[in-house]
Order: sequence, then C-alpha cells, then structure tokens
Amino acid sequence: MMERQQFETMFSSLKEMNVRASDIMTTSIITASPDMSVRNAAGTMVFAGISGMPVVDESGKLLGIVTEGDLMHRAELGTGVRQRAWWLELVASTSELASQYVREHARKVRDVMTTDVATITESMPVADIADLLDRRKIKRVPVMRDGKLVGVVSRANLIRALVTMAPEVPADIESGDNAIREDVLAAMAGQPWALARENVIVEGGTVHLWGPVVGSDEGNAIRVAAENVPGVKGVVPHFGLPPTPSSQG
Repeated sequence: MMERQQFETMFSSLKEMNVRASDIMTTSIITASPDMSVRNAAGTMVFAGISGMPVVDESGKLLGIVTEGDLMHRAELGTGVRQRAWWLELVASTSELASQYVREHARKVRDVMTTDVATITESMPVADIADLLDRRKIKRVPVMRDGKLVGVVSRANLIRALVTMAPEVPADIESGDNAIREDVLAAMAGQPWALARENVIVEGGTVHLWGPVVGSDEGNAIRVAAENVPGVKGVVPHFGLPPTPSSQG
C-alpha cells in the first residue's frame, strides 16, 4: 500500500501534464532473436549496459523478453538452482524439473526467455506505467503499435522524465502559516495515516507534525505529504509527543 502511495506522489506532476509512454519511451531498441545464443545475448546486454531485451522474430513480432533474471541460473557457471531437499524432489512434478533443466542448460534464447510479457500502448499515462512496473516487479515494458514493437519504457525512462519534465515546486513561495497548515491537511485528506488537525502546527513556514507513535512507512508518508506543499520550508516530526499549546500556527 505504501509503495503505491509513493509512486502516486512521485508521478502526480507528470500525470497532470498528461505525459504518456510515447513521450518518454526509448525507440532505439536492442532486440534479440529467438535463435540467438544465450552467450551472445548475455554479451549484448553487458556491452550495451542493459538488463533485458525484447525477443522478436524476422517480421518484428514480439515473442518474449530475455533478462538478467532469465540468465542467472546456468549450469556452466555453477549457478544452477541448488539441489532440492529430498522431500521437495518428491513433490516436484516432472514438468517442473524438466523446465528447470532446460533453463539451466539451453543454448538458445527461445528456451530461456520469458513469454508471459506485459505490454503497453503509446498512449498509456506514466502513472499507469509506474503502477504496472511496480505490480509486476519488472524493470521494463515493451510498447506496441498494431502488434509491432515500437519502443520500450524502463524504470530509468520514468526517472529521467521525473527529472526533466516534472516541474519543481518553487522554494520561494511565501504563504501564510495558516494557509500552509490548511494545504498540509488537504494533502493528507482521505488517507488512513492522516494526522488530526490539532497535530499539524506551522511556524514561520516550518511544519511541526505531532501525534502518536507511528510506523516508519506512515511517518514517511506524512512527511512527504507536508514537504510537497508549496511554501513549506521544513518539516519536523515529533511523533509520540503531544502538540505544544503555545504553538498554534
């Protein structure tokens, strides 16, 4: 839950700008063929500085994707899956054991690539792309147009977009303490970890957060919500302590 909240916070500015896959995707794509050797695929990724490649046939049709994860467990490197406990061997199906053997010993990309590949279109918003990468625990996703591969969006593309396209929150905005307090409360509104009104106090643009002891994830979410409010000069948590009655901003 907290990871989803952090992604939404990071990419809210890009979402408001209507940034989509077509705006940030890499179009100079390094691909692999299904008949490429595992050795050559590994070498290509190393020298290109990438951790995965789409696998396409001669017509450009996407067949799968080969990643570092697909090449981690290899017999020739001694990195194959360790011997299972005897009772796991008994319950493992013949199909599972055969599949493991192929991944550790196969010479061609077609035998080790991942075929269950998530794809997106050029019009997908960046917030949805970030959510997809997070949910599927993947680092990149192919971009398709009419069944053809036209680009790739990686986590690195999203971070570059955040740096180059998302507007900075002006640090010199002067807002009254009361207005800042209301904006901080509004930023947390509706969240299960939101602080009560009396636990948010602003003095000279510095937000003081009081209240009960909270977990680190909740505390970080509260702090981030306050930091993103224009005009805030600093955020000071005081969790576990009651608010000071003399400091009502």
